[in-house]
Amino acid sequence: MPAATRARAVDVPALVEQARAGTPRAVARLLSLVDHQHPALPEVMAALAPLAGRAHVVGLTGPPGVGKSTTTNALVRELRERGRSVAVLAVDPSSPFSGGALLGDRIRMQDATGDPGVFIRSLASRGHLGGLSVSTPQAIRVLDAAGFDMVLVETVGVGQSEVEIAGLADTTLVLLAPGAGDGIQAAKAGILEIGDVFVVNKADRDGADATVRDLRHMIQMGDRSAPGLWRPPVVRASAMNGDGVVEVLAGIGDHLAWLARGGELHRRRVARARDEVEALTVARLRARMGDLGDGGRLDELAAAVVSGRGDPYAAAEEMLRRLSGAEGEESSDVSSPRTS
Repeated sequence: MPAATRARAVDVPALVEQARAGTPRAVARLLSLVDHQHPALPEVMAALAPLAGRAHVVGLTGPPGVGKSTTTNALVRELRERGRSVAVLAVDPSSPFSGGALLGDRIRMQDATGDPGVFIRSLASRGHLGGLSVSTPQAIRVLDAAGFDMVLVETVGVGQSEVEIAGLADTTLVLLAPGAGDGIQAAKAGILEIGDVFVVNKADRDGADATVRDLRHMIQMGDRSAPGLWRPPVVRASAMNGDGVVEVLAGIGDHLAWLARGGELHRRRVARARDEVEALTVARLRARMGDLGDGGRLDELAAAVVSGRGDPYAAAEEMLRRLSGAEGEESSDVSSPRTS
């Protein structure tokens, strides 16, 4: 009942209209509803659905300390000089105390403070693996519908497991730095398969030429060099000084043109929506299963498996039958034909 009350208290049409008009407070409020999985979220997503699909979503990933935040800041500055609006989602590690984002967006990107064409938001990963937050897809939709030309999604920077961004972004930038064995780490982690543009940041350091050479060699050896496929460029940059940023944006633009030309952009976005629908479906099924488990049946089935009186597959089928019948039981007084 309290959740329903909170949902009614949110004027979703007004918030969406204000966000479309570029009101930062309304965009921030919508993102808060997303981040906290507010009961009004289904209504929010329904209202935003016709408005989304226009922004170019670009993901930035790479090992910790490679300069993702500095590169993001440099990209924002260059995009604004070109008159393009840009939103940034910076996914940060979660605070062990509050559960919120451990790093602050104002600390990370002070240059953009006060610019009406820039919106920056930190999201806490809340323990979600893959370098993102569980609410990232919905947050991207909010910023897309708000009319931003480009949405930059900066991942946590957790290392080799950080490949989920490829399923959420139209274009994925993989940042590496010389002198840290990052080329070998990229090959080990499978990052070579997710990168659409590779950026060797801090290229003024020793070893940059070797890192660029290793990356280009690995791309040439892989299946990305087949005719008709996108061959990721390797760009040297020093984001702290602004060097190479124009070339990075050129690579991003070339990749978007390639996506649109061959229909790959639509395919990626359909795959992204499919994954989002699947994740939401699984989450709702788990919530229902928790409700059934509170009744003790899950414990009974688990005990039967341990004792050998049942097996996990049969137990899972029983839970699925109960889940599929839960809705019908709510609207029917007919008792189950099963007897004890």
